[in-house]
Amino acid sequence: MSTSAPSTSSSAEMRLKNARETIDALYDLSQLLQTGLDKQTLSICVGMIENGAHPDGLAAVVTELRKEVEGKIVKTD
Repeated sequence: MSTSAPSTSSSAEMRLKNARETIDALYDLSQLLQTGLDKQTLSICVGMIENGAHPDGLAAVVTELRKEVEGKIVKTD
């Protein structure tokens, strides 16, 4: 008889709920700051930062990638 399974399940559910609420709050802030990041991209960036990526470096990469994409869009128009 294992009584730890329900608490483990509810603990995982609570962590997932907290993660979703955090991403939702960060997304709202991102919208206010007009970053142009969708929830999936924002979630990826948060995960990268949590795994040790330098926030300023990540921001520079995102900015550079946007410039490259915009340049390609302008060239094709």
